[in-house]
Amino acid sequence: MAVDATTATFEQDVIERSRDVPVVVDFWAAWCGPCRALTPALERAAGERRGKVELVKVDVDANQELAARYGVQGIPAVKAFKDGDVADEFVGAIPQAEVERFFDRIVPSEADALAAEGDEQSLRRAIELDPSHAPAATELGRILLERGEPQAALDVLQNVTGDFGAAGLAARAKLSLSGAADDLPDLHAGLDALAAGDAEHGLERLEAALGVAQDDTRDLIRQVMVGVFAELGNDHPLAREYRRKLAAALY
Repeated sequence: MAVDATTATFEQDVIERSRDVPVVVDFWAAWCGPCRALTPALERAAGERRGKVELVKVDVDANQELAARYGVQGIPAVKAFKDGDVADEFVGAIPQAEVERFFDRIVPSEADALAAEGDEQSLRRAIELDPSHAPAATELGRILLERGEPQAALDVLQNVTGDFGAAGLAARAKLSLSGAADDLPDLHAGLDALAAGDAEHGLERLEAALGVAQDDTRDLIRQVMVGVFAELGNDHPLAREYRRKLAAALY
């Protein structure tokens, strides 16, 4: 059930294929006893998730360039690829239970699949399954904010930790509930611009609001701006420009 990849076929069998489904690559060799011991566990885990993940084997003796490219120093070395990049990995013949946990981390869950649907009903179902699911909560929070339901948005977003995008939307909800924008025209204009999808004007007005806002409001504005940076991507010109301006305004 595993595909044997070579240096010539790796791009198609692994890199390109991983853009559609996760691909688990087992770097092995015929002489390697631990490799032979691990193979049944990998095949069982992949078989139980048929259609959701693919298993590929690479003989390191016959494909030394591939082994060097991916830093394989000991075998068996197992690397999971998603969207063309290594997403997770382990080395050595680990027990079946640990192999199962490894596959669980890389195969999309039911909540992941529902979040990918993107409609409100699917997003709500995803959050029922996993209240801290950041993509689902972020998208549903955005929908609720746009509909003028900041408290409902905050209720959804407050279960998410460690996600700048979600924290930024939660800060927008808090600012809306606090009424701070009523006394700060720049803040009001900035939030309206973000709601309309105009990140540049939104960041410009939020930066202006920082100069006159009180401490608690300033911190919420900071969180909103950082959330926008996360949505744009760290290398986006607007993110780079306003990250510098934010630092200058705060420090």
